[in-house]
Amino acid sequence: MQFQWYPGHMTKAKRQMQEDIKLIDLIIELVDARIPFSSRNPDIDELGKNKARLILMNKADLADPKKTEAWSGYFKEKGCFTVCVDARSKKGMKLIQNEIMAACKEKIERDRKRGIKNRPVRAMVVGIPNVGKSTFINTYAGRACAKTGNKPGVTKGKQWIRLNKNVELLDTPGILWPKFEDQKVGLHLALIGSIKDDILNTEELAETLLNLLMSSYPGVIAERYGVKEEETAAGILEMVAKARGCLKKGDELDYGKAASLVIDEFRSGTIGRFTIEDPKDR
Repeated sequence: MQFQWYPGHMTKAKRQMQEDIKLIDLIIELVDARIPFSSRNPDIDELGKNKARLILMNKADLADPKKTEAWSGYFKEKGCFTVCVDARSKKGMKLIQNEIMAACKEKIERDRKRGIKNRPVRAMVVGIPNVGKSTFINTYAGRACAKTGNKPGVTKGKQWIRLNKNVELLDTPGILWPKFEDQKVGLHLALIGSIKDDILNTEELAETLLNLLMSSYPGVIAERYGVKEEETAAGILEMVAKARGCLKKGDELDYGKAASLVIDEFRSGTIGRFTIEDPKDR
């Protein structure tokens, strides 16, 4: 299965970011804690190479806690300020303000020496589609400032949001990059919902997910779906279809529906907390 999705509005959004980067002091980059490497847009490194960086590992409630800790250490070694958060439940959100101030300490000190006081830090919020930028902004601001949705492509334009006297945020649309050099990256993005589902082969995606989880987290799939550990991914989908009543007309098993069910249960954390990337592989 080949993975690629780069609609026209993303090209426009990237050009706008190149213009707006001149206006900001800090880049706040949201990544998905389940795939911290694949959910980073490599273009952001090039666009913001001279800017302070804060990485928010969002959806940490859905990720493997031990691996989240390891990834946090990995990013800090790379010189990035890092906070693990769950924007929906507000977990970790109170730590962000101090990290913003720490990341921009030199800039604030320069302003003070030039006699500029109380100028707010201007931060650009970036990330791939469906990583939770709008939910983060609304939670951080304590009010609905940005449109939210559980599918990619909800935020289409930019907007400035004044959080408090110290921080202003620039919200930007989620953008991918034109070509995935490693199709494993595309696979991981498809699994968390950053690529539109309607261009994917759902059954193939679900089988790949099941194989991945069975090798990385032995026993979890067997327990969740009441199957034998040595069962094939295709066999598990068949059992899920039977057990959950996934049927087409004429009582034929609906494998597509069963596949969507398994993928949704992974994305929602119903099966468990998983991280499918390891910093040791970087």
